[in-house]
Amino acid sequence: MSQTVAAREVSLRPSGHIRRQRRIERGVVALLIMIASSGVIITSGIVISLVQPTWEFFTERAISGYGTEDEFVGLDESAETGVRDSSALEFADESQIQFEEPVSLGEFFGSTEWYPQYGDGDFGVWPLLVGTFLIMLTASIVAVPAGIGIAFFLNQYAKERTRRIMKPVLELLAGVPTVVFGYFALFFVGPNIAAKIWPFSDVGIYSGLAAGITVGLMILPMMATLADDAMAAVPNSLVEGAFALGATKREVCTGVILPAGLSGIMAAIIIALSRAIGETTIVLLAAGSQAVWTFDLGREMQTMASYIGFAGIGDQPVDSKGYQTIFAVGLLLFIVTFALNVLSRRVVARFREVYE
Repeated sequence: MSQTVAAREVSLRPSGHIRRQRRIERGVVALLIMIASSGVIITSGIVISLVQPTWEFFTERAISGYGTEDEFVGLDESAETGVRDSSALEFADESQIQFEEPVSLGEFFGSTEWYPQYGDGDFGVWPLLVGTFLIMLTASIVAVPAGIGIAFFLNQYAKERTRRIMKPVLELLAGVPTVVFGYFALFFVGPNIAAKIWPFSDVGIYSGLAAGITVGLMILPMMATLADDAMAAVPNSLVEGAFALGATKREVCTGVILPAGLSGIMAAIIIALSRAIGETTIVLLAAGSQAVWTFDLGREMQTMASYIGFAGIGDQPVDSKGYQTIFAVGLLLFIVTFALNVLSRRVVARFREVYE
């Protein structure tokens, strides 16, 4: 009978300690969900901040100045006095306010003249697109073969001691400030390398070639590290099987490791090139600030990222067409890098090899 009463007094509810553990667990889960969703929230905020000014750039007029043809005061002149927002200006006669018309998509993508901050402005974005892809192409020619070669060396040829030294050095180089690379490009790469290897024209103080080479050197540690990680993920049984069949190290690298790790290597290439597209400081210092419609890497040129950096610190009024180009070009740059990331995922899925 006493045993029956004791059994009835036993509670099946969780103890206070277990309830505290469950509350902590729920709090940890909520925190992790918030952290995981922060990337989506930040990306959405970036898109929203770019879309609205870009929409105004293509659809709405902007105040260009005040006055008549004989006495005209432009917003750029008011900006020199410290006024960067036309809403802070007072107009005696609003009928004398002059406007800039919206820029059409046909002009934006159909013209090869880019002078948005001078006079009536020319808004053809092609010089920026061409400059961006020329410098990215030059950087890829420098970084991709060298990065894969370094990864092959670390994976198969280097001794363990050499690998332990070189891998941290590569990762340390990835942390060098880009402004250091920029001055290195301006004072060394341009006059000593670019000017001597470019046979098609004279290389000036500023050149796309010097910028592209230096951007390639900047992304090289990232490219080599990611490629080495992709090669290290290849099952050792495949490598040992190739050696057992009499293959040389070169044959193992090109015939076994490269095909087996191709998805990771392709992802490394696209990630490194996405980093190159967004580089600002090196290109601004080494390639100059003039957007020129040219395919000559020996000349001065501008990329989308370097234009944003150049125009963003200027004296353009915040609601002028010249200032709104920052957001239009920024949205275009976002679309290009987003497309590269989507391409990266498709490439990884296409070439991915699964081993058990």
